[in-house]
Amino acid sequence: QLQLAESGGGLVQPGGSLMLSCATSGDTLDYYAIAWFRQAPGKEREGVSCITESGGSTNTNYADSVKGRFTISRDNAKITVYLQMNSLKPEDTAVYYCAAGPKILSYGSRWNVAHEYEYWGQGTQVPVSS
Repeated sequence: QLQLAESGGGLVQPGGSLMLSCATSGDTLDYYAIAWFRQAPGKEREGVSCITESGGSTNTNYADSVKGRFTISRDNAKITVYLQMNSLKPEDTAVYYCAAGPKILSYGSRWNVAHEYEYWGQGTQVPVSS
């Protein structure tokens, strides 16, 4: 069974940067799309980004709200997925979760649908404030 563990969260000022890590264990990433979601207080969980690899090529997805600011990547040797967040805004404040679901999610319009994902980490807090 795949297990996920996020790290790297913490207080950051507006305009700052932060890199989140999602360490995986228990199964190979070859079968999964790995996504980052976030949930702000009083709001629904929102898909931020998703990544998968197949046949040597990488497929990524981003929410419009983070395009050009966030970058998702994968280190196959360390079986870790990263989310580099730049130019952070107060509205990026949330608990960030990584999740794993069927690989095919990354190639369709449902990559950002939370209930499509089977495995979840415990989340890491990212407050963006001065």
